[in-house]
Amino acid sequence: MVEWKISDGLTSYEEALAFMEARAEAIARGEAEECVWLLEHPPLYTAGTSAKREDLKDPDRFPVHATRRGGQYTYHGPGQRIVYAMLDVGKRGKDVRRFVQDLENWVIATLDTFNLRGHIREGRVGVWIERPDRPALPDGRMAEDKVAAIGIRLRKWVSFHGISINVEPDLSHFDGITPCGITDYGVTSLVDLGLPVTMDDLDVALRETFDEVFGPIPVKADA
Repeated sequence: MVEWKISDGLTSYEEALAFMEARAEAIARGEAEECVWLLEHPPLYTAGTSAKREDLKDPDRFPVHATRRGGQYTYHGPGQRIVYAMLDVGKRGKDVRRFVQDLENWVIATLDTFNLRGHIREGRVGVWIERPDRPALPDGRMAEDKVAAIGIRLRKWVSFHGISINVEPDLSHFDGITPCGITDYGVTSLVDLGLPVTMDDLDVALRETFDEVFGPIPVKADA
């Protein structure tokens, strides 16, 4: 069983991190169920293990939290659905690359319920939206915007951190960083793309598509 936890209002980053670390330890000990926590943060930046100092362009704009998740700088704030996934990757195959792909595919399946096609790009973690309505890049490639970021950490084969999906955040807040260290592409949101999607709508879609991608923990047959 996976516990689904949904928080109203804004949850501080410190509170979320303390909960995730404790829950991941409990899952690893077999004392708690897996958990998916849906929440929103107040405006803040997080720095992953690959973050470069020069990518923090406005360090005084919002609080900056160093974190041991993978990835570089990301923004979190109101209007963005944070999906913290505390899942037992050890029992789900011990394949970290596959797990990250499953997270990406979960976002894509969720977006598909709103008739929005998301894409995975080699060398760019996260989920991307093609923008034929925008000018092409200097090399002729189609413009693309990022709609969801992904960054995880594993402890004793249990994941925490997870996904951020832009529903209706203030996109100007991304200007204080180079999101994920990528300069050629922009950032978008569901509302920016013309979809009148609410946070509740997204939560329902995430619940509906989770089992399609992850399913239950495999049960080993008795020897």
